[in-house]
Amino acid sequence: MASTECCIATLCEHKAGAPWKREELELQLQMIMCMQGGDGDGSYARNSEAPASAIDICRPLLEEAINAIPLCRFVSHSCLHIADLGCATGANTLATVDLVIRCISQRFRHDTHDPPEFEASFSDLPSNDFNSLFRSLPPPHRPYFAAGVPGSFYHRLFSRGKLHVAVSLSALHWMSRVPKSVLDKRNPAWNGGRAWIDGAKPEVAAAFAKQAEEDLHEFLLCRADEMASGGLLFLLMAARPDSDHHHPGRQLGDDVSRAKHPFTTCMDLAWSDLVRDGLIEEGTRDEFNVPVYMRSMDEVRRGFDACAHLFEVQKMEYMRVPEHSQEKQDAYAGDPAAYGRSKANLVRATLRPLIESHLRSPVLCDEFFHRFETHASLSHDPSLRHRNCFYDVLVVSAIRK
Repeated sequence: MASTECCIATLCEHKAGAPWKREELELQLQMIMCMQGGDGDGSYARNSEAPASAIDICRPLLEEAINAIPLCRFVSHSCLHIADLGCATGANTLATVDLVIRCISQRFRHDTHDPPEFEASFSDLPSNDFNSLFRSLPPPHRPYFAAGVPGSFYHRLFSRGKLHVAVSLSALHWMSRVPKSVLDKRNPAWNGGRAWIDGAKPEVAAAFAKQAEEDLHEFLLCRADEMASGGLLFLLMAARPDSDHHHPGRQLGDDVSRAKHPFTTCMDLAWSDLVRDGLIEEGTRDEFNVPVYMRSMDEVRRGFDACAHLFEVQKMEYMRVPEHSQEKQDAYAGDPAAYGRSKANLVRATLRPLIESHLRSPVLCDEFFHRFETHASLSHDPSLRHRNCFYDVLVVSAIRK
């Protein structure tokens, strides 16, 4: 039985009303959570423009961070180890590893040293499409040895002191689990009727914020064990403006971004359609929550402050990334059907495996995305198609002490 089918069977066998243990919630999510694999229209490889734009924008910061690595500590090392944590699939992860190796090699040559060998580890949850990733690797003469490391970055993945550079790009806003309190109808934090937390009541936002705080702490402790002293930790994650750091329920920076974000209006309407038409029970809708939390800079700073004995933060910078290029935005403004299809494919790329597992039916999953696409195409406010939305991101570079 495939891993997703095993997971669904486990969920079905779980006694109704019995509380999930923390470890069970995390294991279930690990078994099914991944970006959509392959290279079809709904794949992550074809729908990762926004992450690619964010990576391009932060490229100078990554180069600056690499130049701050105290390479003198590693001159005697015959091999430097690089890890991409939450690598997914597609060109973004390969371009990042190439950039890191190229910059480090240039520094070694500038200091009249021959570059060492490099080992690149691509890590993501076991459900990730590693086959597609490795098929896209450069030819055998690439400047590094490649390895896949399946597992959650909220746990240890590597031996102690192994890593010299660890990067995580557009991944750390994904949580280890959905807080169980938001799934409990008897709990004040129950998030019934919503698929995500933007605009949710304070109790829901507080539950997500607490889980995200614990996740970041675990992530930093694990990386501290795995990284060599002087190694670079470079993070790019979805974020929210610091002006809203006291309001975790305001996950998005402006009204247009909130209205157009794929996790908000169209998603809730698609779920409600399935309930209204009798295709699913109301409880099925209410039990689905997107496991994403966008931290403020203040929250991330507090997380690193708690690990100040382990990491020295070199830079922390907030940026805004447009959802589309202006050319594509102009095209969508005159083509509602293409706009709706693009929005639906974006959600397919990031959430299809999770939604299909939750609905326990690929047919129902297809219907969900049909409803989503229809709502995105027939927006109640057509002017939104003429306005670009933005994704807020936070970039952090830190050196292991």
